[in-house]
Amino acid sequence: MYLGQLTTYNNMKKNIMKVKYIWLLAVLLGFTACENDDDSSNGGGMELPALTAGEADFSNYVSVGNSLTAGFSDNALFIASQENSLPNILATQFAFAGGGSFTQPLMNDNIGGLILGGTPVFHPLTGEQLFKPRLVTTGGAPQDLEDVIGPVTSTTDFLLNNPTGPFNNMGVPGAASFHLIAPGYGNIANFPAAANPYFIRMTGATPDASVLELAMAQSPTFFTLWAGNNDVLGYATSGGDGSSAITDQATFDFAINTLVTTLTSGGAKGVMANIPDVTSIPHFTTVPHNPLDPTNEDFGPQIPLLNSIFGAINQIYVALGQPERAIVFSETEASAVVIKDESLDDISAQITGALMASPTFPAFIAQFGLDGSNPIVVQLVANLLGQTYGQTRQATENDLFVLPSSSVIGEVNMDYAGFLAGQGLPAELAGQFAIEGITLPLEDKWVLIPTEQAEIASATASFNATLETAATSAGLAFVDANSLMMQLASSGYSDGDFTLTSDLVTGGAFSLDGVHPTSRGYALLANEFMKAIDATYGSNFEASGNLVNIGNYPTNYSPTLQ
Repeated sequence: MYLGQLTTYNNMKKNIMKVKYIWLLAVLLGFTACENDDDSSNGGGMELPALTAGEADFSNYVSVGNSLTAGFSDNALFIASQENSLPNILATQFAFAGGGSFTQPLMNDNIGGLILGGTPVFHPLTGEQLFKPRLVTTGGAPQDLEDVIGPVTSTTDFLLNNPTGPFNNMGVPGAASFHLIAPGYGNIANFPAAANPYFIRMTGATPDASVLELAMAQSPTFFTLWAGNNDVLGYATSGGDGSSAITDQATFDFAINTLVTTLTSGGAKGVMANIPDVTSIPHFTTVPHNPLDPTNEDFGPQIPLLNSIFGAINQIYVALGQPERAIVFSETEASAVVIKDESLDDISAQITGALMASPTFPAFIAQFGLDGSNPIVVQLVANLLGQTYGQTRQATENDLFVLPSSSVIGEVNMDYAGFLAGQGLPAELAGQFAIEGITLPLEDKWVLIPTEQAEIASATASFNATLETAATSAGLAFVDANSLMMQLASSGYSDGDFTLTSDLVTGGAFSLDGVHPTSRGYALLANEFMKAIDATYGSNFEASGNLVNIGNYPTNYSPTLQ
């Protein structure tokens, strides 16, 4: 075994994380429940006014956007989530005010995920499976569907069984603002470099048409446009590691203005929404910065040894005038994980030099079974320690951890353990120094440090200014989704008999991926969209009792739903 004295760390993440979940007693697959003009009482005997569309013409409604428009939920797109998508809920209510039919590019099942030519799709560099089936819960933390019900394979093949359009719902998961105006984004010949499989399913005989072109081909009389989330979300979910950049402002402005100008060119009215500060959503607020529990039988007994190991490094931090970098694990309270912070000065060389100059360092490494009398071994270990801890600190409450980090904290990084073994360290020792968040600092991709959060906040504010200006200039209705999400995160949002919060699994607003709403969350958003339409175009969805009852929409889907 790799772990030696730090045994069974492969299972630590099952015990370390102290995020508690309330048991979900039942899963109700509620579908759209509508109030129409035949039910014109408010329940208290007062007659409500008849529904009117005001200045809006809902006869041909088209929605344009990304995953939030498509109905993405639980980290997947599937039939039930599409049927409870924001645009489909709106279209159902619009039908009572002159709205027409509303078609969506439905997936083939409720498994979720995509396949290509009968086989799953894998990342060409990492080998990770892409477009996986949906997440589920049996009352606790989110799990992969196949971990609950056994092996499953999506039946939605974006090469072999694509639906036939046109589609009123032009929401494309993963699309940034500029993707919505890009030709070829739905051409399978451009996959994976420059095409999106969800849009490939929608282009049919016009593979090079853009999302905007296919929307305009339907001559919409009314539209919703919710774009911009993915212009910053990819940067955030990748921990700001640079693998997914924030869209530059000029590109964003051009895309949004092109979308609005074109969508309104035929006289269509519509509603837009801004984007939330993604750092307020549960994908970034669920995993605590200090999940290391001293009462955990696998972690607690090792704390003295760990503190002894880090003591040698801490002395160097102090000598270099940077005591705030010291790594100390508490024996009485939960401790923070160890992270790499690329904003810190890289003092790898100084650490290595200080260790090599220390007369006690050979004896220090000898306690791990290494030959402290061998200069080559001493230099090797000093180099490794310097490289590992040159930009390291313990996390604080100001750091945000992406939701998937919960599955790696406390785990042995086998790739790094293999690297250490390849450098000459015994396999057992290599494993001990490769424990994520403890002896191996968590990589940038797992954490958003304050400087990265500031970049996100700045971009979000600038993007939202563009969105609001575009909506106002075109006379469109506008939904402040950012304020709504902040309210969910701070105090919750009440609608009728229900209060939704941003808590993962139990809050009711966010699905199991921590990014996208539940169906009930989409229903809440639909009501906000209708209120904005009322305010701008003189319709009366709210006054006539035609907002939806969010309680008729589920917060979860059963693992057996296929």
